[in-house]
Parts: sequence; structure tokens; C-alpha cells
Amino acid sequence: MSNLLGGDSDRPNRNQNVNPTRSPTRSQTRKQTGSQTGNPIFATPPTWSEMSDYTRYAAFKGRMLILGFGSIGQGSLPLLMRHVEIAPGQITIVTAHDSGREIAARYGVRFINEPVTRDNYRTVYARHLGRGDFLVNASVDVGSVDSIEWCQQHGVLYLDACIEPWGGGHTDTSIDIEQRTNYAHRERALALRSDDPAAPTAIVMHGANPGLVSHFVKQALLELAALDEPSGVSAARPVRREDWAALAQRLGIKVIQVSERDHQTTDRRKQADEFCNTWSSDAFAGESLQPAEMGWGTHERHFPLDGRRFDFGCNSSIFLNRTGCTTRVRSWAPQAGPFHGYLISHGEAHSLTDFLSVRDGDRVQYRPTCYYAYHPCDDAVASLEQFVERSYRLQPQQRLLRDELTDGTDELGVLLCGHARGAYWYGSQLSVHEARQLSPYNNATGMQVNIGFVGAIIWAIRHPNAGIVEPEQVDDRLLMEIARPYLGKLEGTFTQWTPLEHRATLYPEDIDRADPWQFKNFRITM
Repeated sequence: MSNLLGGDSDRPNRNQNVNPTRSPTRSQTRKQTGSQTGNPIFATPPTWSEMSDYTRYAAFKGRMLILGFGSIGQGSLPLLMRHVEIAPGQITIVTAHDSGREIAARYGVRFINEPVTRDNYRTVYARHLGRGDFLVNASVDVGSVDSIEWCQQHGVLYLDACIEPWGGGHTDTSIDIEQRTNYAHRERALALRSDDPAAPTAIVMHGANPGLVSHFVKQALLELAALDEPSGVSAARPVRREDWAALAQRLGIKVIQVSERDHQTTDRRKQADEFCNTWSSDAFAGESLQPAEMGWGTHERHFPLDGRRFDFGCNSSIFLNRTGCTTRVRSWAPQAGPFHGYLISHGEAHSLTDFLSVRDGDRVQYRPTCYYAYHPCDDAVASLEQFVERSYRLQPQQRLLRDELTDGTDELGVLLCGHARGAYWYGSQLSVHEARQLSPYNNATGMQVNIGFVGAIIWAIRHPNAGIVEPEQVDDRLLMEIARPYLGKLEGTFTQWTPLEHRATLYPEDIDRADPWQFKNFRITM
């Protein structure tokens, strides 16, 4: 990252598909040792021979380079080796830090501390990868678009959890604001698509969000559609993109919030000189400095005064002329109830809105508003507020809240608003205790991300020539089969909550009572 933030993260012959039998159940997971509170506790890392106890969804015969080994890399490695037939000798980790070296050693995986930069990435990739191999990008500050382009040119499979610029890209004021958005990064990545039917698969932005939440949206749409069908009649499952968009339009979905409330806690509170978070502090601080971005729905009738439209790309979205970490919105989740979240820039805001657009030629007939409303754990909120107070200078110390967490749940879901029943939240409620029982080196937040990440690896291995795809093009049924045993309580909940609840009682407010689902009603003005 820049000084504002400080530094830190012909294949069918080689990769055969393995037909899954069934997903692992809770009873199949290895049991935790020790107490549920106090000292760090994780499921004991299984030996190589014990990996066969789990469902294998794919086999990979090539080399795999894992780029970066922070919370995603460390938490994904056990899940990868559990559900993919791959030997430790096929995997190399290249990272900018020594953190996690002992974890790699436990699994017999080669670990190299070598920062990847704009100057050396081609050399590093060529040293470890060739046609039919796989670049798994779990890093921060490594340019995703350049990495995707290299992989497309060299026949290498690719996956990332988000589109990253090169270090300093989030704060480079020589670049126009709209070019620092996730919308712009996405457009540049998709521009690399070719007509080559044998183009290697590159899955852009697939962890939890972006990633699993797109599959949550599909599941929620199906459940809402089923309620509209006569008794005993099954709703037809959409096949094409246009079918999913038509279903969302028929159901009257106006807003899709990716709604997350992290309740995880630790007895060791944040110190004055540190940024604490349940996942990468560097990555969170970086994305929080991007403009607040959202897919902009056709129902919206109050364009924000600080809103800006893009003059390039698919025209699905807008951005606000302010950071995500200084923009808040109202949201709702089953355990939390109403809460205030940061409007953090995320790729799913653009890919989902684009995917669910109904078009008649160049005219858009229907499109939902979509954005991410995020309330991180309490120590991360305090960290982010201090980060803003420090004029976006990252605290000198960063701490990953994983081993020391003592309790709490992460609620991650999608809130579909505007249909006949009001609002419907569908998603995962996973406790830190459950996450530790399920797989080592994970908390609740990490598990939700990492099982989506590994699920995408599996899909890519099974579909090695799909070209550049987004989560919405990945088979949601396979991904949910893989992920479901790791997501805790996974279900949908109706709510009568709206962002107008208890509004304009103490003081007058500028709200639209005629349509509660207008963005101006969600936004918190300060």
C-alpha cells in the first residue's frame, strides 16, 4: 500500500474430475481439543493419510502457486487439501511475510518469502507456473488485472477473492477517483475476455463476498419464488442470466444489501497503536478508502448530491465522492436486528446488479440497487474510526483476531427488499466455536470466506476452459454443496423492518415515506 497506509498480501489430460459422493457432515469433521474459551484452540491439523476421510470434489495434477499467506491462505490450505486430491509437493506458497511458515511446514508445503511486485511478477510466475497450473491469488497489493492477463497468456488457471491494484493504488491521487473504484477494476478484468473456447479459467472475486453471496441471492430468489407458486407446484429453476433477472423483476426486488454483522469478541481489547480485525487489517483499510460504490436500481428517484455516474463500462453503478469508511447505511440481520454498517466498496455490488439487469436493447427496464453494508467486530470498528481520525494513516501495529477470540457469531447474508413480503434475509450465522471445530486456522469470518474460496478452486479445476468468469457464472448448486457444512446456521428469515422504522420522531428528516426502499432512506447523513 502507499505511504498513507504503510506496507503489508490441454488441461483435461492433467486435471481429472472426481465425482463427489456427499458433503461432509458435522460428525465427519475432526473434533476440537481443549476448552472452548481462553487459549487458542483449533481442530488438530490432520495427517496426510487422514485427508481421505473427506469428500474429494476434484483432483489436480499440475502445480499450484498460492500467492499470499495471510488469513485467507492459512485458513484455506487445510480445506484445499481436505477436498482436492493434491499432494503437498505440488503446492508452493510465495508471500511477502514470514507469517504462517510453521503452518505450511505442518502440511509439507514449500514456503518462500519473496514479495511480488510490478517489476518482478512475470519472473516469479514463470518460475513456478506453466500451462495447466493454477495461480491462487490470496494476496494484498498484487495487481489482479496484470496477474489475470499473464495467466490467460500462459494457459494458467486463476482465482482471487477480490480485484487488487498494485500497492498504493487505493490512494494514488494521480489516478482519477472513478479509476480507483472496484467498478473500474472489474471493467478492466472483463476486458481481457477472449473468444478462445480453450481460454483458461479465471474466476474473478470469489470468496464469501464477493463470491458466496451471489449464490445466496440465487437461493433467496428461488425460495421467494416457491412461495408464489400454487401448493404442490415447483417453481422452474432459471437457466440463463436473463431468466434470473426476469425472476428478480417479477418478485419486485428493489434492493439487495449484502448485510454483515460480526459479533465476535476477544478479552484482549484493541490497543491505542493497533488496527484489529477478524481478517486482513491491510486489506480492510485499503478497500475502505475506495469510494462508496453501489449498483444503482431503476426504482431510485433521488440521486445523491455527492453521487457520480461512470462514463464507461456497463453503466450499472454509481459511486459517492467520499470514502466507504465515512459512509454508513441502515441494515438488518436476524441476530443483530437493525444496525448501521459501512458502505464498503465490493465487487458484488457491480456484478450482481449487472447480472440481474433486464434489458431491451440499450434500454434497461429493470435493475436492483446493490451494495455492501458491513458492521465489523467492535474492535475493528474502533480501529477503523481511529484510522479515519489519523487521516487514513494506518496504525503501526496490526493484529489478526483469530486465536484469541472468545465468543461470537458472524452473520453474513443478503437482504432482499421490496417484494410483497417486505424484506428477506438469507445467509450464514456461524460462531467462532463452530468454525474452530470445523477446520484449523479459521474464525467465523475466515471460514465463510475460505470455504467459498476453496469451492471456487474446485469449480475451476472441474471447468478448466471457462475463460474469465464471475461468481454469478459459477454453479451455485456445487458451491453450496461444498460450503453448506461449513456455514453454521444457514437459512432465510422474513422481517417487517424497513429503514423508515422509528424515523423522524425526535427531529424532522428528509425521507421518502412513499417508498421505504429508496437509497436516501438507507443512508445515514451526519
